[in-house]
Amino acid sequence: MASTMQKLPASASSSYHHRDAILPSRSSPSLSLRMQFVKGEVFGYSLSLPKALVPVSPLKSLNGPIPTCNVATTTAPAKEAGKVKVRPDIRNIAIIAHVDHGKTTLVDAMLKQAKVFRENQAVQERVMDSNALERERGITILSKNTAIRYKGTKINIIDTPGHSDFGGEVERVLNMVDGVLLLVDSVEGPMPQTRFVLKKALALGHSVVVVVNKVDRPSARPDYVVNSTFELFEELNATDEQCDFQVIYASGIKGKAGLEPDGLADDLGPLFEAILRCIPEPKVDMDGPLQILVTNLDYDEHKGRMAIGRIHAGRVSKGTDLKICTPDGACRPGKVNELFVFDNFTRVPADSVEAGDICVLCGMSDVLIGETLADKDEGTALPTIRVEEPTVKMSFSVNTSPFAGREGKYVTSRNLRDRLYRELERNLAMKVEDGETADTFSVSGRGTLHITILIENMRREGFEFLVGPPRVINKESDGKKLEPYEDAIVEVPEEYVGAVVDMLGKRRGQMLDMQSVGSETTTTVKYRMPTRGLLGLRNAMLTASRGTAILNTVFHGYDVWAGEISTRDQGSLVAFETGTTTSYALFSCQERGQMFVGPGVDVYKGQIVGIHQRPGDLALNACKRKAATNVRSNKEATVVLNTPLDFSLDDCVEYIQEDELVEITPLSVRMCKNPKMSKKGK
Repeated sequence: MASTMQKLPASASSSYHHRDAILPSRSSPSLSLRMQFVKGEVFGYSLSLPKALVPVSPLKSLNGPIPTCNVATTTAPAKEAGKVKVRPDIRNIAIIAHVDHGKTTLVDAMLKQAKVFRENQAVQERVMDSNALERERGITILSKNTAIRYKGTKINIIDTPGHSDFGGEVERVLNMVDGVLLLVDSVEGPMPQTRFVLKKALALGHSVVVVVNKVDRPSARPDYVVNSTFELFEELNATDEQCDFQVIYASGIKGKAGLEPDGLADDLGPLFEAILRCIPEPKVDMDGPLQILVTNLDYDEHKGRMAIGRIHAGRVSKGTDLKICTPDGACRPGKVNELFVFDNFTRVPADSVEAGDICVLCGMSDVLIGETLADKDEGTALPTIRVEEPTVKMSFSVNTSPFAGREGKYVTSRNLRDRLYRELERNLAMKVEDGETADTFSVSGRGTLHITILIENMRREGFEFLVGPPRVINKESDGKKLEPYEDAIVEVPEEYVGAVVDMLGKRRGQMLDMQSVGSETTTTVKYRMPTRGLLGLRNAMLTASRGTAILNTVFHGYDVWAGEISTRDQGSLVAFETGTTTSYALFSCQERGQMFVGPGVDVYKGQIVGIHQRPGDLALNACKRKAATNVRSNKEATVVLNTPLDFSLDDCVEYIQEDELVEITPLSVRMCKNPKMSKKGK
């Protein structure tokens, strides 16, 4: 069969990067369409018989032949090539995606269809989000392991967070797997965090199965999403094998998947088949000395600290003596008291586990993430886990407010220090340093959410402390001051685009792109802006768009200092004296701005009780009582109070300025002026 291919001039072709994408023709199953790309754009195509071309896209119908996969090869840490063995009975995968693209919901469906639960068992939604904070906020914060069995093959699954602030969780668990399921929303397409997690997976050489999720949405555009995802692979310099990715269309909430968006099967069978077909089997040294890279930690009241990791070489048994090693050569002895593997959503005791599987080991109370559990005689350490550096820091200090010690259980600097340094054992993306004084500590993380989750956890554990405003971590290079920049993507209805663009421009943002999304009247704007400009932006944007704007950000890199940025135009209303608020006083106070407190609330001098309607702070008396006279009035004046603003912990952290603090207690979150800064000002 003759085929035609448009060509560029020879002089132009030599300076361009070429790559072919081969797709089976939908109109006729006997034809294949060959497309050639230049810098992500199609410049030629040809039609030919399928025998001449190898189809790599999954656009065949369910009744047609199953497409093949070009599996990316990953290197196993074996000493000799001859010792490498393949374990066809195991697959290790991580599910990665942008926040709210449906990872945990899809895992729910996979667990149910793998018959993990009894027929009559009551199972809650998002069963993998076991943490109370995760269930409240509807997001995944910690990576979690589970395993299912399909056609005699054990599939170890790791559910990962989608929010950019928890990227460190994703980075470390990718060391445990051989391939990933990349979930992409059928309307939104690749988002900032999609780029981040995919970049990490490709750098490790993992095979990728792209799952276009939520194809049952009315405004779904699966073809656009697949093309955008292919372009993202191109931009991230993926290999040819990685670019030949399998695409599965799915509806996680309905538990359906298929090879075409309009031809989903009644279950997730096509997805399970794609995992077995496209994710490589572990290639390991079964007979070599033991090597286990500790990738996660857990804790049990009876068993103590539990190390979770993948066995890269050898086998481990219950009661085994081993050594705990670091790459710098330091080793110490250890022993495995108990051994577990993941199987059907539970941890199952095991006598021994061989290379290629993921296991849980008990008995080593001092083991840390990134260390290697190795054979006591011949074992060597694996490369440790490295994650990207933090970009935002906040100060933690002992509570010195007039209400200190009323509600908290742990209030001393020693309690605070021990808890913060204990967090470093499993939170690799976080850093803690001693501050300027003995009762102050500097905590650095990937973003404000990363740190506020720690604050919320500590608060629930009974801690009481003060935190300062978030500050970005700057660097210096060649005498120039550099600061972190992030890519911000905002989805907003058309009528509020002007307000959002104006707001981002004032915060030194540079527009990169603007386009309409789907059939809905929604516009997506993409900006590159300093991380400083994002502090306090979310609340301001929700106010300007009446709660309709959706903001997503991902770290871009360091660039030149952008100059001064004003993040707040209004001052604070500050309590003039300590006491209990009254309706009489608040009635006159609310004329000055919006209040945070209602009547009958204890406040102290220096506490922030509202937002001033003008720039600059204003001290006012919120505890004033009506003068008692012996003159009887016929009618009392009617007092009508506005509903006070209800600021959450995240809102308070975004709101405060340099001279303000947030007081954290188990029962309350208050804002106050920093007394040390006030004295300096005077």
